[in-house]
This record gives sequence, C-alpha cells and structure tokens, in this order.
Amino acid sequence: MEMLKNPTRNLFFTGKGGVGKTSLACATAIALADAGKRVLLVSTDPASNLDEVLGVQLTSAPTPIPGVQGLLALNIDPEAAARDYRERMVEPYRGILPDTAINSMEEQLSGSCTVEIAAFDEFAKLLGEPRATAEFDHVIFDTAPTGHTLRLLTLPSAWSGFLANNTSGTSCLGPLAGLQAQQQLYQQTVQALGDPRVTTLVLVTRADAASLAEAARTSGELAQLGVQNQHLVVNGVFQATDASDPVAKSMEERAERVLADIPAVLIDLPRTVVPLAPYGLLGADALRAVAAGKLDESAVDAAEAVLTGEEGLGSLAELVEELAQAGRGVILTMGKGGVGKTTIAAAVAVALADRGFPVHLSTTDPAAHVAATIGGTLPNLQVSRIDPKAEIAAYSAEVMASAGANLDEHGRALLEEDLRSPCTEEIAVFRAFAAAVDQGREGFVVLDTAPTGHTILLLDAALAYHREMSRQASELPASVQQLLPRLRDPEFSHVLIVTLPEATPVHEAAHLQRDLRRAGIEPFGWVINQSLHPLDVRDPVLVSRQRHEGPFLREVATQHASRVALVPWQVQAPVGVAGLRSLVAQLVAAKE
Repeated sequence: MEMLKNPTRNLFFTGKGGVGKTSLACATAIALADAGKRVLLVSTDPASNLDEVLGVQLTSAPTPIPGVQGLLALNIDPEAAARDYRERMVEPYRGILPDTAINSMEEQLSGSCTVEIAAFDEFAKLLGEPRATAEFDHVIFDTAPTGHTLRLLTLPSAWSGFLANNTSGTSCLGPLAGLQAQQQLYQQTVQALGDPRVTTLVLVTRADAASLAEAARTSGELAQLGVQNQHLVVNGVFQATDASDPVAKSMEERAERVLADIPAVLIDLPRTVVPLAPYGLLGADALRAVAAGKLDESAVDAAEAVLTGEEGLGSLAELVEELAQAGRGVILTMGKGGVGKTTIAAAVAVALADRGFPVHLSTTDPAAHVAATIGGTLPNLQVSRIDPKAEIAAYSAEVMASAGANLDEHGRALLEEDLRSPCTEEIAVFRAFAAAVDQGREGFVVLDTAPTGHTILLLDAALAYHREMSRQASELPASVQQLLPRLRDPEFSHVLIVTLPEATPVHEAAHLQRDLRRAGIEPFGWVINQSLHPLDVRDPVLVSRQRHEGPFLREVATQHASRVALVPWQVQAPVGVAGLRSLVAQLVAAKE
C-alpha cells in the first residue's frame, strides 16, 4: 500500500460505513509492526469491531496483539469514558454543594453529549498529549463512520470556541471548569490534526458512487478544518478472471464506470487500490496478505460448504407481505454502516406504496442517500430527510420563544449561549425522530436510521432529552412522551436488522439485537443483503466468497432471527424505482 512507503506518525482511517476502514487500519498497523515499529491501534468508533478483526478481547488500555510483535490496540469505550468523566466533574463538589445540586449536576451530565465529549477527551489525550503515546512510533486511529468522524474532528474547534465565548460557567455539560482545564489539550489536538508532517487522513472508499461521494464530501470538509494531508484508498476493487461469469463481468464493469467518474476533489490525491478479498479479513495472517497484496486462499482455512436453501431463508417480498398486514406503523432499518440499510428501506417503502399505502420514507443518517436511491417520485410515497441544521434552528427558536419569553436581556443571552453548545444537535435531531415516528399513526413510516452506534444513542436519549427539555422549555412534546412505548409496541413498530453474510456485520447485528431487547424492543426480522448464495457464479474469487457465506447464513437463520430475508447481489444496481421493485420481486430459490 502506497501510504506505507512514507507514513506519518498519526494515521486516521475514515470513510462511509462498511467500506473497510477497520480491516485496512489493522492491515496497516500489522505491516508497520512487522517492519519493526512500535504501533498503537485505536478505535474511536462506538460500535468498534477491532476485537473480532484482530481476534483478541480489547479494553480501554493498550493490549498486545498475539502474533504481531510491537502492536498494541485499544478501544475507547464511550460509556466508560462518560462515567469516568462524569465522576471527575462531580467529585470535587461532593460534600460542598447540597445533595440536590449534586443530583442536578449528575442529571445534566448523563446525556449523549457527555458521552461524545468524554470519548473525545480520551481521543485528545492520545493525539494532543505527546507523553501519552511517547513509547510508540505510530498511532493509527480506526475512526467511526463519516458522520461521527466529522463530528469528532470538529469538536476541538467547536468546544474551544464555546469555552472561549461562554461567560456563564455552565452548559448542558454542567460546570465548565473541567472543560476549561482541557483547552490547551484541545488546541494541541487541532494543531496535530492539521500538521502534514505528523498526521495523514486516509479516506477509505469502495468503487461505488455513494462511497466516493461521501469521501469527496469528507475530504472537502476536513480540508476546511486544516487537515490537508490526505490519501485515498479504494478498497474491494474486483477484477474478473472468468469472462463467462455474468455476475463477475457486471461487478467489474460497475466498478470501472464509477472509478472513471471519480469526484474532482479526489482525483489529485495519492491513491491506493486494494483488490476484493476472496474471504473475510479476520486474523493477522489474512490482514498481512492485504498489506502485501497477496490475497489468495492460502491465507485462511477453507470455509464450510454453503447452505442448501432448506434453512428457512425467505425473500424480501415475503417480509413486505407480512409488514403490509399491519396497514400502518413504523418500519426501521438498522445495522452496521455499509450493509445497505438505505437500499432496503427504500425498497420496502416503494413496495408498500405500490400496494396503495401512504408511505413516508425518512432518514436520520447524516450521509442521507435516500433521495438518490429512489431517483424519482412515486404515488403514495413521500421522501424526506431529518436535516440537523434545520432542526437545530427550529428547536432553538422554539426554546427561545417558550423558555426565553419571560427572561431579561441577560437571561436570554445565557440561554442563547447554552443553545450554541454541540449538545443541541443531538436534542433537535432526536425530537425530529420522535415526530417522524408519530406519523406512523396515519400510514407507514419507513426510517432509514443512522449506523448502529448513533441509532442506539438516539433510542437511549429519551430520558436525557426529557431532563434537558425540562431545563430549557416548559413542555415535553407528546410525540416524545409516546416514543419509547411506540417503539416497544410490536403491533406499531417493526425493526428490520440489515446485515451482510460476513463475520463482522452479522456479529455486530447480533449485538444490536441484544441492545434492542434490553430496551424492550423485539426486532421483526433480519435482512441478509448482497448475498452471492442464490447466484450461479464461476469466477474463482466470487466462488470463494460464496463458499465463505455459508457459516454466517446458517448462524443468522438458526441462532438469531425468527424471520430472515435473503437479498441476492444485483447484476443491475438497485437504484431508481424499477431497480428497487426488482429487489423485492426476487425470490430465493434453492440452488441445484
């Protein structure tokens, strides 16, 4: 890989969910360690899968990786970081302030914004405090999907500006004294991010239009933040070796068309192309093969045979028929980034609209590719996006009109100041999410939600939101009051967990299902997307990938899901109304 020729000390891997950031970050870390360097690999993703890829249980402390001398890795656990952060903020006041004041501080510090800033504190220590990583030659960050990454990287400037301008001494994070003590560290973090001698931003993409568009947007926004040293990695590029295989030919041609039209902002960046692996990239040997460019079957053990089609794998059409019987309600697609939640949500919405139901398709995903996927208008179908900027403006105006109506000039200024904090976005988006769910009383609402970590933050935010609204406004909207009961009502809400027939997406989906069940939400069914299992493939790489799907198809069907829809990889890209209809129309047949 080109970025290994002259690597900077810090390497950030970012990009749209599911493009392979973790695999490439791990492969890079192993290659550098094999070259004799001391390397620290860090995940800042709330839904980290470093453990599974590296085959070792990680914590928030650096852990040696077996079989790779010189490589240590850790996960920044946002919830644990938030607990530690909350205690650091509150502990100095115990025994000094009344219990009611301590309880109020703890309540203010229990929202999702505290989780974000606490995780950032841990991140900033590693990047902005040289002593924290002095024993390492390289620090590699496996970052979260793009929306979270941008938020993470803009926090230094956002919080530095907020601290510099805040005069009240309080915020939605409680007392600012603890944050003000971190200002120098935040400034050092900003400097390290923008220094091309120290930091490289590795933009990871797939050879598909949505991933490249996301990489282009990320590149431009990060350049504006001063992160100019960027490297583009196009991952999973397939080249057919069997010209008689129509699936292989289509896959190759689709990638060629997309790469021929690469966004202008990315054209001049240094570029690395990584071929499609014939197997799942788990374990040090497989990851070494990526860095060395030697992706062949010798790197891993042979997989089990594929399923025979008798294990209860249904079709998306059958799943839609069951959903249609309710006549109304909310359908949420959830899962790891890059598994095709947007496509599945759009296909389900089109299928229900075709059946004559009024359908509202909306997204809470910062990347928001729903409109492009639909590609046109359709009777009975309304398409919208929850736009954070618009929601912040509306929410702030509402709070100022209610809570700020009877305040004096100084009080209004303090309230306006509080509403400029980064927490306001989470609150505003959550309110819009609740309002969208509320529309399920009149028809179908299909929500293309954000990647797993962000989705769970949204679902868990109800109580923190209630406390925040009680502090800033006089009333709690009825849609918010009824949100969790509605999500827990199996007659009203139907969660579709979307995954791919691969290790990490399946296991992360299983973890999501456990989280949902703890919240009292039982998933309706699973959708296994982009499967080669039902297809007649002959190209050696595709045959190998098809064979490696078997254990994961069986695991979902026998261990995790009561309903399973298997969606084949599409020779024609499932874009536009016709493509989405085709996705639902296909039935899964047993292979000869």
